[in-house]
Amino acid sequence: MKRRVSIFGATGSIGQNTIDLIRRAPKDYDVVALTGAGNIAQLAADAKELGADIAITAHDTLLDDLRDALQGSGVQAAAGANAIREAATRPADWVMSAIIGAAGLAPGIEALKQGSTLALANKESLVCAGKLILDTAQTHGAAILPVDSEHSAIFQALIGEDMAAVERIIITASGGAFRDWPMEKLADATLDQALNHPNWDMGPRITIDSASMFNKAMEVIETHEFFNINPAQIEVLVHPQSMIHALVGFNDGALMAHVGPPDMRHAIGFALHHPQRKLLPVERLDLAKIGRFEFSTPDEARWPALRLAREVMERGGMAGAVFNAAKETALDGFIDGRLGFTQMAEVVEDTLNRLNSDNGLIDAGMTLDNVAQVDHLARQAAQAIIKKRAA
Repeated sequence: MKRRVSIFGATGSIGQNTIDLIRRAPKDYDVVALTGAGNIAQLAADAKELGADIAITAHDTLLDDLRDALQGSGVQAAAGANAIREAATRPADWVMSAIIGAAGLAPGIEALKQGSTLALANKESLVCAGKLILDTAQTHGAAILPVDSEHSAIFQALIGEDMAAVERIIITASGGAFRDWPMEKLADATLDQALNHPNWDMGPRITIDSASMFNKAMEVIETHEFFNINPAQIEVLVHPQSMIHALVGFNDGALMAHVGPPDMRHAIGFALHHPQRKLLPVERLDLAKIGRFEFSTPDEARWPALRLAREVMERGGMAGAVFNAAKETALDGFIDGRLGFTQMAEVVEDTLNRLNSDNGLIDAGMTLDNVAQVDHLARQAAQAIIKKRAA
């Protein structure tokens, strides 16, 4: 029997890798919905090839372009955030949540309400609203499978294990484009330099987040939320080879490591085929050729995002929503040239301090509307901080 699948964020790197796997076994899947943003040609081509029921662009102004690209295919076209959210209510067995940013939260929740298995690549969902996401899944009998390489690795290492026996979880970081740069040069790092990731082929925003370690900071918070583990038990190591994705340490001193090539199709394929393992088109590692794995402790002076993640977890409530909104806004500021590379962390810290001092704001009950309101206010605050810095 065919599985019904939807891919939210189909034109991004995670979405394209998911489509690559589905394309290799088209008789196994019925594609319900594909969503994207501005890459209309790619979205339409994939929707036609896979025979999707509907394709949706996030941009209302591009609806006519999408309709034209799909003309005669039988694929329905739609546009806008409401259309994406409606698509998530369509019956599907398995849903890939790979929309970048807080925009991925609402459709993910809608998919969980349908009882779908949610393959979660959208970091922001757990960072902004971890309790809401997990409670929704439990209420509706839905499953969440992590697709971040680190969290998929942790999930796999924990199969058959008792969480009570876990002493620590270690997630690894490549260190990004500036891993070996002198500290004094970081303030002058350019956008093009930040986009030069040494190991992974990812989208531009996540590649910059890797260089600043905000990507890893988000993953630390995700680990805390998804696995319900004390923040003090979560460690980060810089691992330049990006082949050991995570390790789980147990109370008998054992470390269970997940080792694999830096290829997102492994984590995606594990989620797509779970609970089975199936053949995947990924590199088979030659450990003798690799020779050695290296590890080092990350310097939080170089990567202050890690320190800020600890503060967010300590604060709790909706501090994660503030953190993410400020991070996304600061990243926009770096991309459009209003902020230097090291100023991104400063803007995030200033935003957290400003909203933390607003009594009760981030401690309101965690509903989708409240998360959206905090997200909005945090973006406003971050924008004001950026504007003041530029004045």
